[in-house]
Amino acid sequence: MEREPLVQMEEITVEFPGVLALNKVPFTAYGGEVHVLLGENGAGKSTIMKVLAGVNTNYSGRIVYKGQEIRATSVEEQRARGVSIIFQEMNLLKNLTVAENIYMGRHPMKVSGQVDWNKMNADARSMLDMIHSDISEKALIADLSVGQMQMVEIAKALSFKSDIIIMDEPTSALTEKEVDALFEIIAKLKAQGVAIVYISHRLAEIMRIGDKITILRDGQYIDTLSAKDITVDKMIQLMVGRDISEQYPKEDVVQGPKLLEVKHLNQGKQIKDVSFHACAGEIVGFYGLMGAGRTEVMRAVFGADPYDSGEIKIHDKPVKIKSCEQAKRLGIALLTEDRKNQGLILEFSVKDNIGLAKLDNIMNNFGINAGREKKVCDDLVKSVKVKTPSNNQKVKLLSGGNQQKVVIAKWLNTNSDIIIFDEPTRGIDVGAKVEIYRIMNELKKAGKSVIMISSELPETIGVSDRIYVMHEGRITAAFDNEDVRGLTEDYVIAFATGTKTHIPEQAG
Repeated sequence: MEREPLVQMEEITVEFPGVLALNKVPFTAYGGEVHVLLGENGAGKSTIMKVLAGVNTNYSGRIVYKGQEIRATSVEEQRARGVSIIFQEMNLLKNLTVAENIYMGRHPMKVSGQVDWNKMNADARSMLDMIHSDISEKALIADLSVGQMQMVEIAKALSFKSDIIIMDEPTSALTEKEVDALFEIIAKLKAQGVAIVYISHRLAEIMRIGDKITILRDGQYIDTLSAKDITVDKMIQLMVGRDISEQYPKEDVVQGPKLLEVKHLNQGKQIKDVSFHACAGEIVGFYGLMGAGRTEVMRAVFGADPYDSGEIKIHDKPVKIKSCEQAKRLGIALLTEDRKNQGLILEFSVKDNIGLAKLDNIMNNFGINAGREKKVCDDLVKSVKVKTPSNNQKVKLLSGGNQQKVVIAKWLNTNSDIIIFDEPTRGIDVGAKVEIYRIMNELKKAGKSVIMISSELPETIGVSDRIYVMHEGRITAAFDNEDVRGLTEDYVIAFATGTKTHIPEQAG
């Protein structure tokens, strides 16, 4: 006897201003399975799941849930039915505690009518323990890292005890230990008959936990296949509609002089005696586990955070960088890890966001020169290949990969010599990643110094000319060009966990 699906979606269509986001897309999920949704950014993966979760209510098509036709009209209604979603964007209130966020709108109450804080904190602790997280249930969300916030979102989704749990890029900011803990939870949920819908661009993860894979491309349904019957190469081909011959393109460029040199940088417990340099015409990778201190080092170099001691040289001249504005004037650009909160103003247009980093480029004596603004924006959008129906489109309506390209275009507008990318490909698809690598290589060829912080080790090894590895605020390894070519992932992980060190004298 054939199993009944938990949910069956038929001919789901969604339109946004100027964009057909989904065109008659089907999707079916069964209990006790991990069903992966795969596709490039803008393919429609998050859009169709937001329909199922009650976020996108303006849709056409048919949804049958547990044998009954329904209309998904709100998140609350869908949660009550047994459908919950872990948002890629992280839907948390930063001025409240972890426990308050997990049980938002459903606080346990005492007979007296007061909130039972002890029970709420205990229940939250139980959810966090389930995913092996040591985050305090009483911690403020504002004090957590992006990865920790992701774990809170996962705990929150589990607390609803749903029949269908949608996970949209759940591991994009997690440590290896946290990923393993999440996969243990997924295995337990499968055994309990829960359907997991898993959206990810990490193909190794998909092969590890997926049972079925549905591929979307440009809002169209392509195919649904068994995970055991598909190869990584086939996934990529179906997803992008073409072969990607080189996953990590790398241009050979003659290395120029040192543009940035940092010596003996210290900042509390976050940065401990860090020395490194970056030259013209190279990509320098910074690898480490979460909390290693990579972002903290680059924020100090960019003037976003103060440092206690150390020396910074730009073009061989000592500087004391005290603000981001000063860093920009010195030719440094920082593309932050959290692009939605720190890199973009989502309600602004593509054009407005690109102009923000350097208004001087589009100003005259009377204010903004509309003609100059349009030309600068058009040139940069073309250069980085932003897919948008119009440069007046609000950035919030673009896919994650295209939002990242807008951040890059914004900073290219400053014509900086030293460009720091913090997790530039986090949460974007394979095709968009290759586009980001292409842009980085173009900058390298133009004589810029590119610094890339990445938590994806294959990416770090594949793209970088030189690599620094950090652990607990210190640099534990430095690999030059010749070293990088022969590196294995296991070897690098040993330095990222602090069990080995390798720092040649010339590396700093």
